[in-house]
Amino acid sequence: FVAARQRPLPRSSRVNTLKISVGAFLDLVSPYGWQLTPVPWCEEGFWIERDDEESLPLGSTAEHLSGLFYIQEASSMLPVAALFADGNQPERVMDVAAAPGSKTTQIAARMNNRGAILANEFSASRVKVLHANISRCGIHNVALTHFDGRVFGAALPEAFDAILLDAPCSGEGVVRKDPDALKNWSVESNLEIAATQRELIDSAFHALRPGGTLVYSTCTLNRDENEDVCLWLKQRYADAVEFLPLDTLFDSASHAATPEGFLHVFPQIYDCEGFFVARLRKTRAVDPLPAPKFKVGNFPFTPVKGREAAQAQAAASKVGLHWDESLRLWMRDKELWLFPVNIEPLIGKVRFS
Repeated sequence: FVAARQRPLPRSSRVNTLKISVGAFLDLVSPYGWQLTPVPWCEEGFWIERDDEESLPLGSTAEHLSGLFYIQEASSMLPVAALFADGNQPERVMDVAAAPGSKTTQIAARMNNRGAILANEFSASRVKVLHANISRCGIHNVALTHFDGRVFGAALPEAFDAILLDAPCSGEGVVRKDPDALKNWSVESNLEIAATQRELIDSAFHALRPGGTLVYSTCTLNRDENEDVCLWLKQRYADAVEFLPLDTLFDSASHAATPEGFLHVFPQIYDCEGFFVARLRKTRAVDPLPAPKFKVGNFPFTPVKGREAAQAQAAASKVGLHWDESLRLWMRDKELWLFPVNIEPLIGKVRFS
């Protein structure tokens, strides 16, 4: 562990399959001499080595700026891989702590831009970064919100088929990228963070429909913020919580598996950042939380229906714009917007950013 944390962290990226296939991307960058090594838990993910990094940073390449790939640490691709491990395609997904957007964009690619994703971020400044990355990647099935993640269990009970809670944490797993990550580390701080994480996972669990899947993840290594948070939820809701083992998520996943079936990834196991991932199913409904006290306000859009919708769609098709039944037209101040149909049940319950 000590030796691994002192080694430089390999760069990694994920091909954005909403814009280009993996094969086409590999053909595109082949003349550049980039050395790409597949990430075993993500078909679109690659560790990348480049000789021209000093002359042209990876984030400044035309391929990155145009959204053909996303610079993403390899272990942070694990939570979304776990979310879609059963092969099912959820219709409505929430990413509780979404910025800067690596996992939201990965979810959107797995959903092929269909269905709907509610991407929430508590930090106002990070919402802007999240929006920029979603736009760069060509995603149109995401609605943004700016709330404390603890409100959703009360505001949107049983509203989502799948939820990703990549919880704020002490960041013990990121020391290879950030040597100062543990500068302010303390046991007391970890316990305070774990208390917040319990509130977040409780809220997320209430926002999940019965039969739905919740993935809880962190980039830290201690049990207080990882296994113990999940075990607390299990103790609180008993048979309503079913742990879904991840030891077969990919070849050699068993090397990081815990007795409960979680993945506790240390840096020396796969030469990546430290990470924790747990996957669970909500087997039945639980008692609802008290209704939220905040006011949402009026939704500033009105649906475009009938003849007006047909005229707008016909006009759009003449300039090469097309959409299917998964999107619907709305209007605000003479502006036409396309919203995912699956986001409509949430309108009036939360305010979108």
